[in-house]
Amino acid sequence: MKLSQFGFDLPEELLAEYPSENRDESRLMVVNRKEGSIEHKLFKDIIDYFDEKDVMVLNNTKVFPARLFGNKEKTGARIEVFLLRELNPETKLWDVLVDPARKIRIGNKLYFGDDESLVAEVIDNTTSRGRTLRFLYDGSYEEFRNKLSELGETPLPKYIKREVEPEDQERYQTIYAKEEGAVAAPTAGLHFSKHLLKRLEIKGIDFAEVTLHVGLGTFSPVEVEDLSKHKMDSEEAYIESKAVKTINKALAEKRRICAVGTTVMRTLESSVSSDNTLNEFGGWTNKFIFPPYDFSIANCMVTNFHLPKSTLMMMTSAFAGHDLMKKAYAEAVKEKYRFYTYGDAMLII
Repeated sequence: MKLSQFGFDLPEELLAEYPSENRDESRLMVVNRKEGSIEHKLFKDIIDYFDEKDVMVLNNTKVFPARLFGNKEKTGARIEVFLLRELNPETKLWDVLVDPARKIRIGNKLYFGDDESLVAEVIDNTTSRGRTLRFLYDGSYEEFRNKLSELGETPLPKYIKREVEPEDQERYQTIYAKEEGAVAAPTAGLHFSKHLLKRLEIKGIDFAEVTLHVGLGTFSPVEVEDLSKHKMDSEEAYIESKAVKTINKALAEKRRICAVGTTVMRTLESSVSSDNTLNEFGGWTNKFIFPPYDFSIANCMVTNFHLPKSTLMMMTSAFAGHDLMKKAYAEAVKEKYRFYTYGDAMLII
């Protein structure tokens, strides 16, 4: 398929600036692939579509406060530094994005915090906006990471034009987040409240956790018309034996297995055995899923409403069927569903 087949008109006012008041009361569009039907519900109604022993697979990654603001030595220019990934804990080397990039050259130093207790030196250029920084800090590694957390802010996506607010620290994080390492939230999971998880548990739904540390590559624009030529950035992912056992048992029993989010779907599809069951996994994945694609593990997914021509929309189209997804997105625009990070959700069954 071609990039142009994933374009649609998205009114700017449908981009959600704030989350819904209550996590599980965002809207939920239910798309039935077999019937080609669309229903309009609230997210907490998702419980009605699952039975005892069905499995929901969650991404337990935790977002860290990846956006820092520093000042350039001598000029004092304010520079935004977005932490992408840690390269070496011992030498405190990080891959980052800087803005404005034209001002930042190899050898420059950046100072962070009112007391300038954290300093970073630019040691390499990686892309037009990318740099490798070496942080200079006297304390222990744990103290250094605490300092980054103290100085950093919640890395809301750029489309949200407002200032970061205190509630974002909690709401831009799933309630089951535990493995720190993501620079963006796995947004499909943001709709689950503690109360809803407890209700699902009481109904007998099983849960399995995987980890994929979401990087900005997930959101990088596709710049080639031929999708087979697009290369995804690699992201770190883990599937442990407990999740493998739960999911493979449900596969054998032909239960509903629901990938909560595109990150979960990509993780599962990155570790499929020759007999179409799930393997343990630990490493990096650059799996790019677009139509046509045969899915091996999950037979159901929860996802948000994505931007035109995004890799996330392409994966959703591969799962639901391109024509049905076009119909669902047209309906979402017409019914004024909220799109993107803090937006509403879709359940595809």
